[in-house]
Amino acid sequence: QVELVESGGGLVQAGGSLRLSCAASGHTLSSYLMGWFRQAPGKEREFVGSISWSSGRTVTIDSVKGRFTISRDNAKNTVYLQMNSLKPEDTAVYYCAAAVAGTYHYWGQGTQVTVSL
Repeated sequence: QVELVESGGGLVQAGGSLRLSCAASGHTLSSYLMGWFRQAPGKEREFVGSISWSSGRTVTIDSVKGRFTISRDNAKNTVYLQMNSLKPEDTAVYYCAAAVAGTYHYWGQGTQVTVSL
């Protein structure tokens, strides 16, 4: 069992920055793929990006490339989503999740990010 706890959300003006954290516990995560997702009101949940816990390789969607960066701290069992140049359309509940064998089995509770004009 893996427990994921997100933090770092909040209200920020357009152009500002936030860093989300996802603290993981309960299992060795070296074989996991860690993902960030978001869900805006009235919309489907959207994949934002992922990072391989073992290799550190990251993937992000085009709409956040150059603005969002995913990283990890192995010693702290924590994954980060650094979000810069935030736009109102980035407003959503952000979730981290852990995948093994290609399926995201474990999810955090989510953290709200609101970007105002």
